[in-house]
Amino acid sequence: MDKQLTHWKKLINPDYIGAYALTPDEDLTVTIDYVQREMVTGADGKKEECTVAHLVGQKPLILNNTNSKSIQKLYGPYIEEWAGKRITLFASTTRAFGETVECLRIRPTVAKPAKRPIGDSRLAAAIKSIIAGEYTTEKLRAQFQLTEAQETKVNDAVRAAMEESNAADSMLVSEQDHDGTESQG
Repeated sequence: MDKQLTHWKKLINPDYIGAYALTPDEDLTVTIDYVQREMVTGADGKKEECTVAHLVGQKPLILNNTNSKSIQKLYGPYIEEWAGKRITLFASTTRAFGETVECLRIRPTVAKPAKRPIGDSRLAAAIKSIIAGEYTTEKLRAQFQLTEAQETKVNDAVRAAMEESNAADSMLVSEQDHDGTESQG
């Protein structure tokens, strides 16, 4: 069992999200709830008015100029229009105050939302629709995250339906040959 470790910076200003909230090479895609100017108390007790993006299901993000410009490139300059929009955060470093420090940055593109899993009964209905020609495996895979077992189930069902269809076609051709009609060949 992996023990969850606490980055020391989480204890300095636990009210806001920071680079320490992400592991190296981890992205976090979040939705902006709203953005406003507000008073923020720093680790040294100093109060400062900052632009803060409140995020759905996460701690707020204090926006510096770099991150504000990144959001502007994605969604335009008006903070009211950023509400409901998704951004992807990642940990990076920058030079500040004569040293290299950790920071959060915003990717220039937004990760697509993760596909949702599909339950067994819905998968069975989807397979039935695929076999009936009303749905496709491409649409199924585009909409849902299939487990390895579900992928196998879909592939086996489609393969069996194709084999059954080919066998039926062969029998039909064979019956026509025995009816006394000439087969084209």
